[in-house]
Order: sequence, then structure tokens, then C-alpha cells
Amino acid sequence: MLEGTAGRVTRRRARTRAKLLDAAFAVFAAKGFGRVSIEEVCEAAGYSRGAFYSNFATLDELFFALYRERADLIADQVAGALALDGPDLDVPAAVDRVTEVLLLDLDWLLVKTDFLVHAARHPAVARTLLEHRARLRRAVAERLGRARGHTALPPVLGDADGAAHAVVAAYDGVTTQLLLDQDVERARAWLKQLLTAMLTDGGGTPG
Repeated sequence: MLEGTAGRVTRRRARTRAKLLDAAFAVFAAKGFGRVSIEEVCEAAGYSRGAFYSNFATLDELFFALYRERADLIADQVAGALALDGPDLDVPAAVDRVTEVLLLDLDWLLVKTDFLVHAARHPAVARTLLEHRARLRRAVAERLGRARGHTALPPVLGDADGAAHAVVAAYDGVTTQLLLDQDVERARAWLKQLLTAMLTDGGGTPG
């Protein structure tokens, strides 16, 4: 195969894969993982089963790829949001930026929750999920660690890693409520209040 032709095939395959992932995201969010067939994903993407199998061996593999793509994007966005301050950490401003990133949309939360339930029953899947959650915590912990000496954290949280665990736990709790009442603005406001209080003396100023 000529180099130019190979390049076009590679780009076309990348576009096909991206369309399959986007279609699968919409179908999983609407129906739930475990209730979706390969045919439904292909129909939503406008492709044949052959196109599916040229990119993914199974629906599980596609689900893994979809979760990794979204989780990596969120971790990068969180790291970017936290990197905007200088050495000092403006906690309320940083919390505002992070909550805008974390609370994406209900469709993502539905897919993420499906993945969590699936992982709870499959140890190999659970390890993958734990690795991605650890990456998100590291993005938070690294930023909090750089602020030590400039912005104090409440002693009850321990070190920056302990504070990062608390941030992710708070997010998990608020988004569980969000899945039930579907009030995005209320959830965002509550998460901002909770994280600001957690990372400061409770009044919005560094501890």
C-alpha cells in the first residue's frame, strides 16, 4: 500500500472509531450498558458490523475505550483548571473552575455509573477503573502539593493526597444525588460549597 493511501486509511479508520465511540456514548446513556447490542451501536453510527469489528473485538472493549477517552479528558481538564493560579491557590476560584469541568452532564454520569457497577463485578475491569480514578486524584494532589507553603490545607485532611481523596469522594456523593434529582445547577452549587468548606477553614479563606 502506498504511503499516501495508508495515511488516508488510517485517518478514515480514526474517524470511524470516533463515530462509533460517540454513537455508543449516546446509546449507552439512553439504554444502559448490558442492554445495548453491537447492532444498535452500528445503526446509531451509520456503520456495518464489519466496521465495528475492524475497531473493536467486543462491546466490552468499546466500553473500555469510551470510558478511558472520557476519563482521560476529564483528568486533563481538571489538571488544566488547577494550573491557572500561580504558587498561591485561590481555593474558591479553583473550585469554581473544577466543578465546571467535573459536573459535565447526566449522560456522562449514567455511563460512568454503569461502568462502576460493571467493574464491581469484574476485578480486571475494577483495576482499570481504579487506575483512572488514581490519575484524577493525582491531578488534584499535585496542584495542592504545589500550593503547600503558600496556601495551608485544614490539618484534618492530612497531606495533599488525603485532600485529593476527599475531593473525589465529595464529587462521588454529590453526583449520586444528581443522578436522582437531575438538578445540575443545584448539584454544582452544593459541590462548590462543599469543596470550598473542605479545603479551607469553612469560611472560604485558607485554613
